[in-house]
Amino acid sequence: MNNDAKTDGITWISPQALIQLRHDAGKLPLHSSKIHARQGGAYMSSFRGRGMEFDESRLYMPGDDIRNMDWRVTARTGEAHTKVFREERERPVLIWLDLNPSMFFATRGCFKSVAAARAAALLAWSTSAHNDRLGALIFAGKDHVELKPRRGKSAVLDLIGRTCKHPAWNNSHDAQARNMSHAMSRLRKVTRPGSLVFLISDFRDMDQPAESHLINIARHNDAVLIQVYDPVEAELPPAGSYKVSDGNNDLQLNTADKKLRQAYRQRFDQRQARLAKLCRQHRMYLLPVSTQDDVLSSLQQGLGIPASKHTQFKARA
Repeated sequence: MNNDAKTDGITWISPQALIQLRHDAGKLPLHSSKIHARQGGAYMSSFRGRGMEFDESRLYMPGDDIRNMDWRVTARTGEAHTKVFREERERPVLIWLDLNPSMFFATRGCFKSVAAARAAALLAWSTSAHNDRLGALIFAGKDHVELKPRRGKSAVLDLIGRTCKHPAWNNSHDAQARNMSHAMSRLRKVTRPGSLVFLISDFRDMDQPAESHLINIARHNDAVLIQVYDPVEAELPPAGSYKVSDGNNDLQLNTADKKLRQAYRQRFDQRQARLAKLCRQHRMYLLPVSTQDDVLSSLQQGLGIPASKHTQFKARA
């Protein structure tokens, strides 16, 4: 791939561009109790968060801290009750980044791979700002890079460096197997219960084994699916003849056939419906990101963070 300055941020992205995104970390407060992500496109639900979390109310016992009295339950039952809290354990954040060949495509904006890299960097910087441990799994075909969770700016820089240097950027048109189920299996093995897991992909050709691994991951973690797509994947361009290229071969695409257009849209809708249903059934979050939209704004919208009311904090140096 020709990585010149004119195409930086379009067909490829430089480490410097991803490092600059640290200034936007404060606009994605991932652990705020005010965050509400959309589950399967159906309803909103909060992340679990961390810190001291209310567990239950029980009868007051001598020696209990009076500051933890549950006055509402006490008034309702006529018996003194106290609130019981549990301390949440440290919460690692894992980023699963797909750089398979289908991610190196776009008709508008930037390549899906570029949008995915931006999303990964934004989430990584936000994780660092919260002083949480950051881990990652970057994959394309049989090429996997696993980064063990750790804290600090160095963890983010490592993710950025490994992402930008991944061989997929230079071999994106090779006919290699997607092998998504293997990458999902690896993620399942390295994910500790209670983690916040972001899966960034177009989720094309996600087979049954991959879905099974994902379901197991979601049972003990907050799983967020960030689906990167190009508008033409949802609907063919206006009727006409178009030249399509994969970088090596060209072909002509005629979009005038109404039946072809309907079948194309139907396949996309069916794929989306299946993914949304999977998320609803297993309490996963689904966030769409288009190649023609601003990635930060898309994440804010998907996470229910008003752009004008986001929490500001400084990323750690």
